[in-house]
Amino acid sequence: MRLVPRSLAGQLTLLLLLTLVVAQGVAVALFAWERVEAVRHAHRDNVITRTASVAQLLADTSPALHGTVVAAASTHRTRFSLTGEPLVRTAGAGGPAAGIARELAAALGVDRGQVRVGPVRARFVDDDGDDDHHDDHLDDDDDDRFHGHDHDDGHASWRFRWFAASVALPDGRWLNVAVAPPPGAPWGVTFLMSFILSALGTAGVAVVMGRRIARPMRRLAAAASQFGRGEDVEPLPEAGPSDVQATIRAFNVMRERLDRYVRDRMAMLAAVSHDLRTPITSLRLHAELIDDADTRRKMISALDEMQRMTEEMLAFVRADLRRERTERMDLPALVDSVVADLADLGHAVSAEVSERIVVVARPTALRRALRNLLENAAIHGGRGTARVVRVEGGCTEVVIEDAGPGIPEGERERVFEPFVRLEESRSRDTGGTGLGLAIARSIVRAHGGDIQLENIVDGGLRVRVVLPEDDDA
Repeated sequence: MRLVPRSLAGQLTLLLLLTLVVAQGVAVALFAWERVEAVRHAHRDNVITRTASVAQLLADTSPALHGTVVAAASTHRTRFSLTGEPLVRTAGAGGPAAGIARELAAALGVDRGQVRVGPVRARFVDDDGDDDHHDDHLDDDDDDRFHGHDHDDGHASWRFRWFAASVALPDGRWLNVAVAPPPGAPWGVTFLMSFILSALGTAGVAVVMGRRIARPMRRLAAAASQFGRGEDVEPLPEAGPSDVQATIRAFNVMRERLDRYVRDRMAMLAAVSHDLRTPITSLRLHAELIDDADTRRKMISALDEMQRMTEEMLAFVRADLRRERTERMDLPALVDSVVADLADLGHAVSAEVSERIVVVARPTALRRALRNLLENAAIHGGRGTARVVRVEGGCTEVVIEDAGPGIPEGERERVFEPFVRLEESRSRDTGGTGLGLAIARSIVRAHGGDIQLENIVDGGLRVRVVLPEDDDA
């Protein structure tokens, strides 16, 4: 199957070429059969006419000239001879031989019994003037095919495989004619050239049409890839065959519905987050009037936490609603920049040097996701290290490792839910809201990637941020 092209244009070209080969094979078989039949009939008619002419000429000339007449009438495909006995001893009772005999008798104006046509093995001597002779005879059951063998006795010999005829002359002798198959093959240079030109023409048309049909599909695949990475995609023009147009139309409808659904949900979430700021502020003012200092402190602390959660959610929603444009960027350089910013703030983070790897992403959003993950590694794992590596499948991973206690396997999916914090490693005293991982995974998945968590054997947590690599890099 490796010989079969993978592209639509390549497969269409291969299909048309295979169809051409089959069609040409059938056509050449029919053409060859018709050509062979036409040449055989023409050759047979020519032999009948020539034999009748030679017989008439022998009747009109003196016996001394008969040898010269016979020699002059013979060709490399039709050999005449005069013998006392007929070369064909048994005339064909039916089939093609009987038809040739009837036509030859009619051309000579003689009785049918004076003409014998049938298969025979014959050899004619060309170089010493000896009389031509025959080796043996075949039965009529062999139809009009002429089977035989060659003899090699120093004389030039000729092997006939079609038919022979014997005509009785008025002087009692027999005029014999042995006929070779008609010349020419059913195919040749002309056929090969026509086949090559047809193949080249068909291949050219197939390539052009295949590319024209495949072009809308390639645009659709590129748009689907961009849409999967969270990029804005304009409606695709509905071009190509009807099936392709239907597919593009369905994609455009799906894209519009999904985009509208996400925007509606984000707008609703932004409205709720914004509206929560007013009651939180009001509750804070009322909490300041409480006389019990301990109760007042706890209520203000809870309201401050609610305020931070609301502000973070509102900031995230606003950033998403703005739909930052994607661009090609050097991912290791972005990781180094995030690590440098966190290190300036006193976090124990570092990055390993990596080669240049280009991805298509929204820089601000991706920076926020990586910052959340590296902050978690530094705060909850003691330190964080990051490196960028290429993986199979055209993807890139940002691997972040820490030295903390890790996350139990049963909790690795739950920690991505909003406002979920594991008490063992993420105390409320750290100031976390439980939105960091949820926001990070939402951003990464919007880029067509994902986040995977796994514990390190020697202790610690490993976070893998999988991102699709830029196809044009």
